[in-house]
Amino acid sequence: MASIPDAVDAVSSLLKDGIDKIWPDPTDKVKIECMLMQAKADAAVSTMKQEMSIALAEAQSSDKYTSRARPGFLYTMYILILWGIPFSIIAAFKPELAVSMAKGFQAWLAAVPDMLWQVFGWCFGAYAGGRSIEKIMPLVAKK
Repeated sequence: MASIPDAVDAVSSLLKDGIDKIWPDPTDKVKIECMLMQAKADAAVSTMKQEMSIALAEAQSSDKYTSRARPGFLYTMYILILWGIPFSIIAAFKPELAVSMAKGFQAWLAAVPDMLWQVFGWCFGAYAGGRSIEKIMPLVAKK
């Protein structure tokens, strides 16, 4: 899917070719090229405004799940990692209890259907990959 700046670039390259053929006068050519550069800049600003408005709307959303969806996964992972601290303390005093608790937790995780783990993995991977590409594209476009 082409973005607005891509479309403006395509149209401006066509217009530039046409300008070279239609206006041999250098001053007219410069005026038209300046207009094209202004159109490119306006398109880039418009795209940035749209992206910012989406991000701001998401951040200002009254829906607590919308504004906290991204860090929610990290908090879940932090809790799972920090859960190891009480396990280690219990293991120091009652190793058999820690083993029993770990087996119970493992059984609980195993009870989640594989398809659900796969869907979660694909969704999170696609989201993370999309966000990474979205952040890299402006850097690639500058080169």
